[in-house]
Amino acid sequence: MLPGKLLVILFTIMQKIVVRQPVPNSNLSSDDLSPLLTRIYQNRGICNNNEINHDLASLPSFEKLSGIKQAVDCLWQVLKEQKKFLILGDYDADGATSTALAVRALQAFGAKQVVYLVPNRFTYGYGLTPEIVQVAAGYKPDLIVTVDNGISSHAGVAVAKQLGIKVVVTDHHIAGASLPEADAIVNPNQPGDQFESKNLAGVGVVFYVMLALRKFLREQNWFAEQNIVEPNMAGLLDLVALGTVADIVKLDHNNRILVAQGLRRIRAGKCCAGIKALLKVAKRNEEQLTANDLGFAVGPRLNAAGRLDDMSLGIACLLADAEAAALQKAFELNNLNNERRVIEADMQQQAWRELSRLQLDKELPLGLCLYDANWHQGVVGILASRVKDRVHRPVIAFAKVDANELKGSARSVSGLHIRDVLDTIAAQNPDLISKFGGHAMAAGLTINLNGYQDFCDAFTKEVGKYLDQDDLAGRIYIDGELTAAELTLESAAMLRNAGPWGQGFPEPMFSGRFNIKDQRLVANKHLKLTLALDGSNQLIDAIAFNVDLDSWPNERCDNLNAVYRLDVNEYRGIKRLQLIVEHLDP
Repeated sequence: MLPGKLLVILFTIMQKIVVRQPVPNSNLSSDDLSPLLTRIYQNRGICNNNEINHDLASLPSFEKLSGIKQAVDCLWQVLKEQKKFLILGDYDADGATSTALAVRALQAFGAKQVVYLVPNRFTYGYGLTPEIVQVAAGYKPDLIVTVDNGISSHAGVAVAKQLGIKVVVTDHHIAGASLPEADAIVNPNQPGDQFESKNLAGVGVVFYVMLALRKFLREQNWFAEQNIVEPNMAGLLDLVALGTVADIVKLDHNNRILVAQGLRRIRAGKCCAGIKALLKVAKRNEEQLTANDLGFAVGPRLNAAGRLDDMSLGIACLLADAEAAALQKAFELNNLNNERRVIEADMQQQAWRELSRLQLDKELPLGLCLYDANWHQGVVGILASRVKDRVHRPVIAFAKVDANELKGSARSVSGLHIRDVLDTIAAQNPDLISKFGGHAMAAGLTINLNGYQDFCDAFTKEVGKYLDQDDLAGRIYIDGELTAAELTLESAAMLRNAGPWGQGFPEPMFSGRFNIKDQRLVANKHLKLTLALDGSNQLIDAIAFNVDLDSWPNERCDNLNAVYRLDVNEYRGIKRLQLIVEHLDP
């Protein structure tokens, strides 16, 4: 069976269309909302109008974050004596934006000695390891501030303390059974924390820390005494929005506020030069920017540095103030992303060949592990995500580190907390997993090469405790059908502005039966359609990306059932309604 055929079969067999149901007893007032938007919000669990308010005043206070006062005290001691900060980041987009935000904020507060360090994933691995602490010590820092990592860095924190370096941990990943002996820890997911939102990305956590520090500095009359204009923290929300969307954390109300405010600033041209440059190389219009653009155009280009090279390039892009310098780095990131795409495409083909050896309806395990000795360890996370989307079950893709170790990247599905699964496996099999970390939908781990099959067996067994075959049937959730009166450019524009849409707060999708007036291929893989809603003469443009070329175009097909999103297609200043078709059946 050819890999392309396999992919189509998996997609066809497992998809179920489910109509979302509104939250019961909703107090959402529809006075200022259209019936369509009211329905969509209720389908996402919105109970009252406060939950669609994106004003900054609606953000919960930082005061409920455990450890925030201790963190501010540590930062203050270093700042007032003008000692040295070292920001220790992670090598993904969340880590890059977190690092850039911390550096920019501390410099705006008057810090004169701020450096940053990001471990190379291929040399040092993730987080504040003892090895990277030794590298950090060469900078002679007085305080290490971890961003988007550190909650599981017991050994690294211990080494730093032995060297006389204080450590403040800011992180959002799930804490283990014990916490590192840092001078302060700020993480909404540490035991006992009372902060309302447990879904902050790493960049959101460090943003809150800097909010708290600014308030403290104001109370100390620091800005006046130092002749510094008090910084407007909203100026950093472009970074918060990018990191939050790129890390695919749940867009709860708190995160929707942060992302919405960041998008507003970017659309108004008030973002850093690095984000402007990344949007330019990605050919995205900043005035029409959506969260989807951050997730699928900007985030991958930033992530490419950490996957294939060194995330320092991505951070340097975000810290650049000159347009020319930012654009040069953005082009380098774009080239790396193109290289990543080629590597990923080859790895996907290998994965499909491996899956083709299995009987799809009998032997595909509930929890799927994949490994090839030639896979690139910087790209296995994307591979796991792509395969998970197709086979609708948790997937871990492994790459070889050396003769003894494998690194895996895990992606999960709704109903399975992948980090908890790894925790249970590690507890029951102490020698099976060397280290792991993550959250509900994504995690990373290291295992011994000789233990790969034992791990696969343990993973399948543990997943089976939570999921069955019915749980793993792929579901396409929709918001019902649209009438001809609702299927308009105005509706598409309204929905674009009603977000931000993303993880846990998905963009609206609809279903309908359409007559096909015209169909043709574009770019040899996308199906361009002209449709008319069944019973209507209104012509509508539509496009389905990456279609099965053995099935489409289909000149014998006069109509189809489609699941689609509304989009505004702008060409030469003219805006038209366009349907983005996610699923189509003759």
